[in-house]
Amino acid sequence: MLIYNGFNLTNLLAPEAVQILRPRRCGIITEGIHLLRTLRISSHVAVLATTVLVGVAAPAFAQDAARGAPDDMAARADADTITIGVGAAFVPDYEGSNNNKWSAAPVAIGTVGGFGFSVLGNRASIDLIPDKASNGLDFQAGPIGVLNFNRQSTKGIDDDRVRALGKIKTAIEVGGYVGVGKTGVITSPYDKLSVTLSYRHDVNNSHDSAIWQPTVSYLMPVSTKAALALFGSAEHAGRGYANTYFSITPTQSAVSTLPVYNASKGWKSYTLGGAVTYSLTGDLLQGFKLVAGGTYVRLLNDFADSPVTSIAGSKSQWLGAVGIGYTF
Repeated sequence: MLIYNGFNLTNLLAPEAVQILRPRRCGIITEGIHLLRTLRISSHVAVLATTVLVGVAAPAFAQDAARGAPDDMAARADADTITIGVGAAFVPDYEGSNNNKWSAAPVAIGTVGGFGFSVLGNRASIDLIPDKASNGLDFQAGPIGVLNFNRQSTKGIDDDRVRALGKIKTAIEVGGYVGVGKTGVITSPYDKLSVTLSYRHDVNNSHDSAIWQPTVSYLMPVSTKAALALFGSAEHAGRGYANTYFSITPTQSAVSTLPVYNASKGWKSYTLGGAVTYSLTGDLLQGFKLVAGGTYVRLLNDFADSPVTSIAGSKSQWLGAVGIGYTF
């Protein structure tokens, strides 16, 4: 997900590869879950580009798996794993902008002792429920924290009118999430469907309100070297969030020429996206890998009607990202 500024096919796995992977926690599934966590937090390459990448490369990935995967891959699937990396994202100048800019973000994700963690750009989370179920169910719950830098600086904003609205104090959003995932649901014994609900609240007196975010995500293995992820989510923001980022006071109107506007709480946006990961060395459990992903975000209700969006920006937001990581 880099959630930006406060913004998570037919089975091509060859039978030969299936024999060396456990149905519940094969390496592809483990890496796919990490990929989904990354996307929910931040990530975003155009969905069309992602689809093209997968469509062109998937048959070759399946052929690689058919020639035989490493014999120890299943044994390594339950071991502790840590992935570090860096990504470059093409994201809007601010939430609601129609101009994009490049931004870099560090990534660290992994599982230690059955507990998952992630530090992805401006977000961190921990899954406090170890994955030990034998029926393919994965219950998830834990804390989450986000640094919301939306319009914290005006230097990267192209639109003069939005720059004139002034800076907004960085929001520190803390909360938690719960969810459940099921392995082996649609295309194979190894795909995974997950549903989560997160809640976070600003504690730094910036927007001083809450954000609820339900998410549905799907991970499909392509081979021992590649996986595809799809997801959809929505965000409901409180009155304070709407006022801070989307309302315009008479004073702000005078200096920016944008009309006065009072935004109300409600459903802020929905997001649709996807991504693909491919191992450059070894397999998905070890070595270097490339990740590319993208999302489409549509602002809704007062968040879309605000002059910050409707006049100075756009309610349709396209975001994309590419990155490289190394798994230990």
